[in-house]
Amino acid sequence: MKNSLSIVIPVYNSELILPALIGRLIPILEKITDSFEILLVNDGSHDNSWQVVSNLAMKNKKIVGINLMRNYGQHNALLCGIRSAKNDIVITMDDDLQHPPEEIPLLLTKLEEGYDVVYGVPQRRPHSWWRNWFSVVTKRVLAQVMGIPTIRDIGAFRAFRASLRGAFSEYRNPNVILDVLLSWGTARFAAVTVNEKPRELGKSNYNFTRLFKVTMVVVTGFSTVPLRFASMLGFGFTIFGILIFLYVLIVTLLQGSIPGFPFLASIIALFSGTQLFALGIIGEYLARVFDRSMDRPAYMIGEEVSGQASSQPSGQTEPETAGRMGARQV
Repeated sequence: MKNSLSIVIPVYNSELILPALIGRLIPILEKITDSFEILLVNDGSHDNSWQVVSNLAMKNKKIVGINLMRNYGQHNALLCGIRSAKNDIVITMDDDLQHPPEEIPLLLTKLEEGYDVVYGVPQRRPHSWWRNWFSVVTKRVLAQVMGIPTIRDIGAFRAFRASLRGAFSEYRNPNVILDVLLSWGTARFAAVTVNEKPRELGKSNYNFTRLFKVTMVVVTGFSTVPLRFASMLGFGFTIFGILIFLYVLIVTLLQGSIPGFPFLASIIALFSGTQLFALGIIGEYLARVFDRSMDRPAYMIGEEVSGQASSQPSGQTEPETAGRMGARQV
């Protein structure tokens, strides 16, 4: 393999499984390339994950440890690692060994066919039925937001060309969805089937609340479809209201009266619910505008460890990191 590789792994409460992950990952990388690095981005873990990351980085110059100031979220941690990556191709994967390192050559082989982004999708989803269903719905919505409806299989196990970082080098927003950012730079997406494994230790950090939050960020942070839907809904109920008015007028002229309170209460409830729904959508967009107006960074780096050296960037934020990234790109 001629291309150099950067493996970006967000780390969250994974102190027990990280040594096993690195133990399986490095031999695979050594077989397929002479130049690689592994970036472990600790996303505010509550256990001793950062200590484990530091020890691994001190023992192996191929490993770079990045410690974020607090928990920012998986995609934010990925963005940090991607901006710090030095090599031609970036591979992202989870820290729980659900994404087998042995499947990385499959992604790279597909990438060589001329694609810019390749996803590794599981043959069989290892989660519960509700989690699988919610995941499928979210990915369908994400594909529509990306403007690439033919791509239905989107996941955290992905390989892409580092040149795509130029499409979002100036991105400053705490709401990060990496797949949407990648779609700003290319439409050449593909997917391969991989043998994804269940978690060997611990449990998933994604519950229903977090999945719902991610879905709302996707649909309101990177698309105007909900606003258009609210407009169409309002227009539709305006027409419905006119029809109701005509009905009331005709019945009043012919019969002198219409059923009173039940009819009135049902109409008020219908229109009130529609108005609150539309206001809720607008409120989600206002929340995104509020986040942008605060100019809150997507992440802040507290410490970096690489080989035998460590540094403390004193709260370095992503614009400075992006500047270093731009200097590294060819």
